[in-house]
Amino acid sequence: MHLPGKVFALLSPLFLALLAPLPATAAESPEIVCIQCHSAMPGRLGEPVKLWKGSIHAENGIACNACHGGDPKNAANAMSPARGFLGAPKETAIPAFCGRCHVGVMRDYLASAHGKALGKGGPTCVTCHSNHHVVKASLDLINEKNCSRCHGFERARLIRDAMQETEGMIVAIDTRIAAYKEEGTDTEGMQKGLFAVRNRFHTLFHNVDAAMVKKESAGIQGDLRKIQNQLTALDASRQKRKLAGAGGISAMLLLALFAHLLRKTYD
Repeated sequence: MHLPGKVFALLSPLFLALLAPLPATAAESPEIVCIQCHSAMPGRLGEPVKLWKGSIHAENGIACNACHGGDPKNAANAMSPARGFLGAPKETAIPAFCGRCHVGVMRDYLASAHGKALGKGGPTCVTCHSNHHVVKASLDLINEKNCSRCHGFERARLIRDAMQETEGMIVAIDTRIAAYKEEGTDTEGMQKGLFAVRNRFHTLFHNVDAAMVKKESAGIQGDLRKIQNQLTALDASRQKRKLAGAGGISAMLLLALFAHLLRKTYD
């Protein structure tokens, strides 16, 4: 089939685009050599990869080299100190090792009774959070199985209970703010307020003083109620708009009915 010159000129870029190779996707990119090598190893040498694949680190794209250093693309230099390879830290160096990313968490841990017992039989980050199968930080980690490995669960239970209500308030407020933001409402002030309160709440996760945690939780809940009041005001404003809209529609319907009846009278 012969195409006119002008038509061909218009269509040819489309054909070229179809024939061009598709860009490489993330799935096609080569896997880092650490994972390639250790995946094939038996026993304890291959176990870290299996554990890591189910971790929050893997979920967020944080791989071996992000923690252990080295060259993730070159097998010969994967464990080269010259390429930043650090290996596994000694027990007392674990908080600093994890604290390269989790700066605030490390500070809170070191200030706690747990941190002050570092090197004296106290727990490190991996005691509660694991080393390769790192789970998302949450109150679920404060449970009898974890805590009773070192001591009784009574104090930890008080701490968890004091924090659970606060966490529920944070989640509920976050959901309400997100709904208003999706509608186009300006929620920047409330988002910043919640962010600050949430950060304050997170500092309690490594505090093992039950009385202080309860006191701080009460103060945080007071700040959360202020944000709840802002949301309640928005709810009331939206309800008024809905009622005004419904009233306007009702008035229009009544006018239409009146006009219809008037016209029938004249008919």
